[in-house]
Amino acid sequence: MAIEGYCSQHFLRAQRDTQYLDAFDWIFDIFVVDGDELDGQDEAGERDRRFIRESYTTLFAKSTIFGAKEDTNSVPLWPWIVFLVGAMGCLIFSSISHLLACHSRRFYYFFWRLDYTGISLMIVCSFFAPIYYTFSDYPEWRFFYLSSITLVGILVVITLLSPALSSGRFRSFRATLFLCMGFSGVIPAAHAVVLHWGHRQILWSLVYEIVMGLLYGVGAVFYMTRIPERWKPGAFDIVGHSHQIFHVFVVAAALSHSAATMNIMEWRRGLQA
Repeated sequence: MAIEGYCSQHFLRAQRDTQYLDAFDWIFDIFVVDGDELDGQDEAGERDRRFIRESYTTLFAKSTIFGAKEDTNSVPLWPWIVFLVGAMGCLIFSSISHLLACHSRRFYYFFWRLDYTGISLMIVCSFFAPIYYTFSDYPEWRFFYLSSITLVGILVVITLLSPALSSGRFRSFRATLFLCMGFSGVIPAAHAVVLHWGHRQILWSLVYEIVMGLLYGVGAVFYMTRIPERWKPGAFDIVGHSHQIFHVFVVAAALSHSAATMNIMEWRRGLQA
């Protein structure tokens, strides 16, 4: 089966033999549930879902972006957890997609769209912690920035759900869309520096975020230009191709963002001590 995939024109060998993936047919059924199956959900499953909903409702009721002021004795951890969940979710979705997308055409479109959803999720979740902590004294700005990036993320996901945009022809468009989404963080970052000018930890966090942006940018260049496999087709079919290099830069950028966020958390704790 020939499916237009990423870098396919520069690969001479298949990265995975699809005959060994037939055992994964059942996995797709986990994600795609028809109406009859939904009607047949038992009472225990409904109780589990209700418990999860109530748990999340309680969590966000105690610490919400809509609140006017923070508890002066503590700094909420849920924005940091949101970032961790987004980052881990992105990498999990990516791993699953790389493993199973080559199984069939149906799997290809489903799992690569899942991968794009994970990227959008990570970008949106990356905004929560730094914006929440930096703008804790400015709840209106905090709500504006967080709601704006969430809305943009939803629109990006909806746009990329189109099967046509999952093809290799639109790899540059997808990368550009994600870059624009990520670099929109320049606006709240500049605003935070203006509001907290003179606070050394904020400035150091800005340095970490600049490093993060550079890492994402360099990774995107490898992703779009397909270097080095375009220079020597067949030599990087298994190890060392652009998509692997891109993932290395993504992880490094996430670590830099983690350092920036932890720095901001410590700064906020110092203000409330």
